[in-house]
Amino acid sequence: MNSLFILFSLSAGFALCFVLGDPSNKFHPVAWLGKFADNFIYKLKKSNNPKIEKLNGTIFLVALTVGICVSSQIFSIYIYSFFGTIGIALYAIIIVKSTVAILTLEKHAYTVILSLENNDLQGAREYLSLIVSRNTSSLDLQHIMSGTIESIGESIVDAIVSPLFYFSFFGPVGAIGYRIVNTLDSMLGYTDRYYINIGWMSAKADTILNFVPARLSAILMILSAIIVGADWKNSIHVLSMDHAKTCSVNAGYPMSTMAGALRVKLEKINDYTLGTELEELSIDKCRTAVKIMKVTALLCYILVSFPVVFFLSLIGWWNIVFGF
Repeated sequence: MNSLFILFSLSAGFALCFVLGDPSNKFHPVAWLGKFADNFIYKLKKSNNPKIEKLNGTIFLVALTVGICVSSQIFSIYIYSFFGTIGIALYAIIIVKSTVAILTLEKHAYTVILSLENNDLQGAREYLSLIVSRNTSSLDLQHIMSGTIESIGESIVDAIVSPLFYFSFFGPVGAIGYRIVNTLDSMLGYTDRYYINIGWMSAKADTILNFVPARLSAILMILSAIIVGADWKNSIHVLSMDHAKTCSVNAGYPMSTMAGALRVKLEKINDYTLGTELEELSIDKCRTAVKIMKVTALLCYILVSFPVVFFLSLIGWWNIVFGF
């Protein structure tokens, strides 16, 4: 089998991420995963023993990830048996489109931005609450814009660079495996008393998987800042100074880079402050953050995913991954 098919799948799937929005949750595989996992959360929480809860959460994470990834590989074999390389290519395209969420990030950001442009502060708070974990009910204008930009920066890793990164090395099963872990982390990986134990392993696994992509994202965002005319020198400065200020060992990299590129201060109240207020937060800054996000996605494809997939194709790696 000509393993260059995976290069075509990556390219076609990535292109679709820029032209087609996500389907409704009724038809979205990641939404199915979230709904399926949600049915087990209460059962995982039945024990009041922290060690048992951690064990339950770990078993659930491993079983779900391994089960779905193995099923994906088996499914790939059946697709190849019945439809050949074309079938596998189409399957891989669907996986890229389902796990990389460029237009979704843009859509969520612009719902907040448009509310702010219409002076609908309450609407902006409500829309922001859908993409951040903090309480947005009393946030002022500056902190709404800050939260929007922070979300865009952090989501560059979760929704774009990481799934592309793992697809580049392991194909569809890599992107699927990452998305499972990331979804469970978003559902369970909180530090509150209810989730801290059952979500412990999901949070750890997500941190490990995002370790390299988060740092890679920061580099790509600096290059994106050059392209969109943002302050790339300041992005390097703020990255070096503030990347360790967040509780997450990963989130500080893209968010501090974004703060520096925009020359603004980003603040989560009673948690962290990133960057310095060289310029004021504004709706235009939010729009520039979206531009940096989209350019970063393109650079990740051009500078990372395409070269990696192409090289691995030349050495026959994909024949090994797919087992054909």
